Amino acid sequence: MEYVAQGKQLAADGYIAVTYTVRGFWQSGGEVDVAGPKDVKDVSAVIDWALAHTPADRQRIGMVGLSLGGGLTLMGAAFDPRIKAVASLSGWADLTDSLYSGQTRHLQAAALLTAVETPTGRKSPEFARMLADLFADRDLPKVVAWAQTRSPARYVDRINAHGTAVFLANAWGDSIFNPSQMTAFYQRLTGPKRLELRPGDHATQEMTSLLGLHNATWTSARRFLDSHLKGTGGRGDAPQAVQLQVRHNGATEHYPTWRAISSRTERLRLGDPGVPGDGQLGTTDRPGWHKPVAGDTDSGADGGVAELSGTLDQLAGLPPLVFLPLLPQRSAAVWQSAPYAATHALRGAARLHTTVTATAPRGTVFAYLYDVNALGVGKLISHAPQSWSGKRPGQAFPLDVSLFTTAYDVPAGHRLALVLDTKDPLYGGSTPKGSTVSFGSTAADPSELELPLR
Repeated sequence: MEYVAQGKQLAADGYIAVTYTVRGFWQSGGEVDVAGPKDVKDVSAVIDWALAHTPADRQRIGMVGLSLGGGLTLMGAAFDPRIKAVASLSGWADLTDSLYSGQTRHLQAAALLTAVETPTGRKSPEFARMLADLFADRDLPKVVAWAQTRSPARYVDRINAHGTAVFLANAWGDSIFNPSQMTAFYQRLTGPKRLELRPGDHATQEMTSLLGLHNATWTSARRFLDSHLKGTGGRGDAPQAVQLQVRHNGATEHYPTWRAISSRTERLRLGDPGVPGDGQLGTTDRPGWHKPVAGDTDSGADGGVAELSGTLDQLAGLPPLVFLPLLPQRSAAVWQSAPYAATHALRGAARLHTTVTATAPRGTVFAYLYDVNALGVGKLISHAPQSWSGKRPGQAFPLDVSLFTTAYDVPAGHRLALVLDTKDPLYGGSTPKGSTVSFGSTAADPSELELPLR
């Protein structure tokens, strides 16, 4: 039923449009397979049916889908060479990354997937077991293997061999399928392709299309399909194949490749956060400092609420907020830059490198990057979790965190702030209660934040 309005518009544009309910949902047969082998066979079965019962042209077959449908379009492109062009809207490329990026369980994302599926779907025993194991933090290698089977990124060579044209659209704040996995997948595609990223959360950018209203994402998807199925040209073949809508200011930027979105890298050393005025980004590092924080303690900095936070960012420019002066030193390590004299245009994924010494063999760190105004109020720019296991207590080890990719302009007069803590309601961390996690920097291995800038 999601595609009734868009199916009618496609039909009005001259396509033979076939919409179907994925197995396990509503009155469709079977059980929910989450883009597994049964779902992939269904894609081909629907094409077989269309070719047998309609005057469809077997040389010009396309597929478009939203969310689960977005993942299915990419899996269909990998396993059915008859599909010449696909449009994946708010879909995924790497389901493992969606549920377990940074070796950290994405519990709110999994809970949201469960909530969406429960009213109209029938879980397969395998799917129910995978969810139960993820929530219980057990048999995670099996969960990872299950998710990898359903990840288009695993089959990108098949898509490239088929020469399928691929359109990808996602939101910066997608709390289920983060944009970093999509940009990594996009760069591996060698055929015709287009990538569009806008502010919002999971499927919020496409929501008005369900009512048949004008929708920028669906309009771009149809133009791409027109170009590669009808041969009408237009934006589908535009050399500027990457389109970004910058968060909050609404500016739209076009680039020929993903790598072109940033032109330089800024590296900011992390000063000693335990010394007043010295916990700075970009200061001269004094090697040998250590900053301990309490394990499994939420400092008040967090990634927000699944589906809600990205939507507020899209509609009102209000990502998760934090008041930096009130963050407890016991629970958080905080660094701030000096105020910027001009707009600081972040484009891509910020990366953190630091050294960690923990009192437990396993743990999780959450990294947050904020835009901070003169009053000390920080707007979340990006964040990411990173977990570890099997470490010797008391022995230092390097830790790298790649924050989720974004496009954000820090206004002149504002600061950047980096916050590290050990608990976030979005995720299932592994830092034991009562343990300590200490961050540090040495002359041989300094801690620093790497920023991609336009």
